[in-house]
Amino acid sequence: MTISYVIKRLIYLVFTALLVSLIVFSVTQLLPANAATMILGEYATDESLAILNNKLGLNDPAIVQYLRWLGNVVQGDFGISLRTSQPVGPTILEAFGRSAILAIISLVLVCIIAIPLGVLAAARRGKKTDLGVSLVSYIGVSMPEFVLATLLLVWLASPSVGLFPASGYVPFSEDFWGGLHHIALPVMTLTIVLTAHISRMIRSEMADTLEMDFIRAGRLRGLSKRRVLFRHALRNSMLPAITVIALDVGYLIGGVIVVEEVFAFPGVGRQLILAIQNRDLPMIQAGALIMAASYAIANLLADLAYGALDKRIKY
Repeated sequence: MTISYVIKRLIYLVFTALLVSLIVFSVTQLLPANAATMILGEYATDESLAILNNKLGLNDPAIVQYLRWLGNVVQGDFGISLRTSQPVGPTILEAFGRSAILAIISLVLVCIIAIPLGVLAAARRGKKTDLGVSLVSYIGVSMPEFVLATLLLVWLASPSVGLFPASGYVPFSEDFWGGLHHIALPVMTLTIVLTAHISRMIRSEMADTLEMDFIRAGRLRGLSKRRVLFRHALRNSMLPAITVIALDVGYLIGGVIVVEEVFAFPGVGRQLILAIQNRDLPMIQAGALIMAASYAIANLLADLAYGALDKRIKY
């Protein structure tokens, strides 16, 4: 892997962000009501609308508005929220931090649980262990997030059980154990869903890898079963799983909208729901841009991981 490849990918990432920003800005410009109408209300006078349009630069050509908005974004200024009249940047970054905490905890648990389950199922193909893991995986994959979240909410947060709070968020800096207590149900929901998906992927790839000639050669050389499974078979089975995990990172950052809404978790997903409901265009633009950047960075890290796991891959 060369430095030039990494630099090239970073340049592609910048171009991707620019393209996404152009698409997001264009889509928000097509909405029926402009920012001035949403700020002053539908009963505002034409004179007041004209004054505010001129103040916000909404009378300028679309390309001028886009370049001005893009220049502000590069400087960290995402504009002013139409819903709260507060700067969008600090609000969306704070929500992004909360979603990132939720995503990191969930992803770590998924890797700890899903990879051993997939290896175990592949090593015991056709046996009760394999059937049990496959059955649980099918149930997890087929169950939508909002159904699982609701079931966990009714079961573990009901007044009769009361193991976890039904909603809310406590910063870890204020109360670490309280923060874990509040984030437990959202993490549990995402972990169950993604564990089912990734464990099936690992199991399928491991089953194919265990039939390859180099695995047989390793066994004939007297290598232990553990060494064959984890040192050779698993390493060659992880590449497709890394692709799925990279996509799941973007999904966890911005695609947990339903889970965040069910548990009233104040992350990026919930901010986007509120922004869409109130037609808060600056907040929508900032949220979509952050989600796209998360996907792009996750894919870059996945490509770098390919080269680290498989020395045959050269960039």
